[in-house]
Amino acid sequence: MVRRRTIEEPTSRLAIWARRVALFSLAATLIAVIIVRSGALEIVPALSTLAGAILLAFGAALSIWFEGVGGAREAATAFFIGCALIAYPAFLGIKGYRLPAIYDITTDPIDPPRFDAIARLRPRDANPITYQGLYTAALQHAAYSDIEPDVTDSTPREAYDAAMKVITKRKWRIVDARPPQGGGPQLVEAEPRPARGQPPPAPPPRDGYIEAVARTPILGFRDDLVVRIRPTGDGARIDVRSASRYGRHDLGTNASRVRNLLGDIDDVLAAPHKPTPSPPPAPANKNQPAKPASARR
Repeated sequence: MVRRRTIEEPTSRLAIWARRVALFSLAATLIAVIIVRSGALEIVPALSTLAGAILLAFGAALSIWFEGVGGAREAATAFFIGCALIAYPAFLGIKGYRLPAIYDITTDPIDPPRFDAIARLRPRDANPITYQGLYTAALQHAAYSDIEPDVTDSTPREAYDAAMKVITKRKWRIVDARPPQGGGPQLVEAEPRPARGQPPPAPPPRDGYIEAVARTPILGFRDDLVVRIRPTGDGARIDVRSASRYGRHDLGTNASRVRNLLGDIDDVLAAPHKPTPSPPPAPANKNQPAKPASARR
């Protein structure tokens, strides 16, 4: 009886290394996300490692196709891991190609809300805190024409409380909060001191400000936000500004944040306010003797 010898095809070393590099890319990406979200680093690029895994995977596939060596499973594993990791950056690249390269969005380009407390917290290598001017405003209007101030007939205090409620619900870190202060118009000339017995004049109106730091969903990049509540004749005007600390392109993140924030504030202001129920009166003690008339005086 003649025994047949089965010759096993050698496994492609290129396919084996492609799978190893792809698994390393997956681990490096997860570690990068953890490091960035923890605040140890702001930006950790891993695209070069992912690109290397993709190239090795394609090289392994070509080697198997032309030379007929084994290793299809290893090459396929490297290819699918690389594609899964590169899918989200590719989506962001397509999104960035369609949107303008700006990182600062505001509802008032002429008089944008200013960063005060956050300006002292920003790192030195972050983007400039000053608004970039009318050129950025033109790019913003062309791409996000719906980003406009929110004019409401609610009082400035109600608008401020609604904004605080939404920001607190989103768990953004509030850096500074100054409620608005109502009052009459400011007087240019000094008024004489009121006569004795007359109430003092009302203080001049003051804008309300809320400065907070938001985080992106996946990598947790820090973006700065300021909300300004300005009293008007019959209500309040809400302006929002959202700016990325790093990068010249926000990929539409700030515009989406401003849009959603104003929508949530409007929902809070439109919700009916339930009156606070008064506590029930304490039951009378029947065993306690009634006080005499002289004691009740």
